[in-house]
Parts: sequence; structure tokens; C-alpha cells
Amino acid sequence: MLVERQKMQFVLDGFSQAEGFRIFTFERVAADRTRTLFTVKTDVAMTQRYGIRLQELPLLCRGLLEQHHEDDARRAFIYTEADMCRHANCASAKAEEARQKRDRRPPPVKAPSVWRFPSR
Repeated sequence: MLVERQKMQFVLDGFSQAEGFRIFTFERVAADRTRTLFTVKTDVAMTQRYGIRLQELPLLCRGLLEQHHEDDARRAFIYTEADMCRHANCASAKAEEARQKRDRRPPPVKAPSVWRFPSR
């Protein structure tokens, strides 16, 4: 019998603001339901520079934790400028792809008008 290993989950516990930084607190819930606290620190001014909205930060921070959660000794992380640049480049590439896809579509065909003026 093949048993699927349950993935660890990260649940946002909240955030605090300190000197231009937003610090997100997450709980990692393991398969055995044990909980471990993690924090991710982000520079708010830098996020604005890369066009990252504050609403996106919790998901981006959770993604960072999901990539690095095997390191059991480490509980505090920083969402670095390199991470923001990588996200911004990925987002701009997706936007460019969507724009190109939109531009490939043929223009809409205008249907002839149903209402016509009576000819005299």
C-alpha cells in the first residue's frame, strides 16, 4: 500500500510593522500537527520599487518558507531584493506573454447592422 506523505502547511499568523519593514509570522503545521513559528522580514520601500503590492507579500513569503523549510535550525528569513527581482521578472514575463497572446487574436468582426433605414 502506497502512503502519500502529507505536505507541511504554513499558516499566516499575522504581521508587525517596524522601521520600514513588515515582518510576517507563520506557523508551520507538520503532519503530526506540531506547530513551529517562522518569521519573514520584507522591506516595504523595496517592494514598492519592484512593483509588488502589499497584498501579495504573504503569499510570496509563504513561498519562500516552502522552499527553505527543511532547514530546521533556521526560523527567521528575509525576503531579499534578489527574491523581489526574480518575482518582478517573472511577473513581467507573464504580462508580456499575455500581451503577445492578446495581440495575436484577430480583430473582432463587426456584424452588419440589423436595423436599416427604409429605402425610398
